[in-house]
Amino acid sequence: MTSTDTCVDLNADLGEGFGRWHLTDDEGLLSVVTSANVACGFHAGDPATMRRVCDLAAERGVRIGAQVSYRDLAGFGRRAMDVPPGELAAEVAYQIGALEVFARAAGARVAYVKPHGALYNRVVHDEEQAGAVVAGVLLAGTSLPVLGLPGSRFLDAAGKAGLPVVTEAFADRAYTDGGTLVPRGRDGAVIADPDTVVERSVGLARSGVVTSHSGREIAVRARSLCLHGDTPGAVDLARRVRARLEESGVRVEAFA
Repeated sequence: MTSTDTCVDLNADLGEGFGRWHLTDDEGLLSVVTSANVACGFHAGDPATMRRVCDLAAERGVRIGAQVSYRDLAGFGRRAMDVPPGELAAEVAYQIGALEVFARAAGARVAYVKPHGALYNRVVHDEEQAGAVVAGVLLAGTSLPVLGLPGSRFLDAAGKAGLPVVTEAFADRAYTDGGTLVPRGRDGAVIADPDTVVERSVGLARSGVVTSHSGREIAVRARSLCLHGDTPGAVDLARRVRARLEESGVRVEAFA
């Protein structure tokens, strides 16, 4: 693959606030990323926040994605939960539908779906929960692309259901030798050094390779790179990542 045909999307989790509490610098990040994973009210977000982020994203030409999660405001969607498949499918469809209202009001649309937190990690391995999320996307009456970890049960189920699948990678998260994310509770699970995050971003985009937690080089082919909006200095880091990618000959553009 040459520098002229290397292309990557940059996505970030946005709208992660509730009422007067704001976690992410939505306006700042929307000046850098090409896709916005908007919290739909279950792990964060509220109607006013969803509307504001959709308006800002539409103004900047940033694609709007529904970041669906378990119903877990207190735990920020990062606690393990057991939700019956039928209930989970309905909750996923509900979240997509809610965001679609605000996306359309902004003159845009929901362009893709991405699970959040504990749900994201659960559907990597859990076939039943993965199928429930896919069922929720279909229940919402859409054939939207879904964003997830390469090799996950989620992307496999989505592909079988006829949904477009998009792989993503995380430059600021540690990987196991098997290509999954190191759980956040473990030391070194989050990469804190900005220089390391920037260089890992370039390596993932250009060669599809990242160094695992144990020091092995593993293949992680991804069309999109996630930049966490709740990282300290997230906007400055996102700007550095995008600038370094473009300096390296990588085109930064949305997948949807």
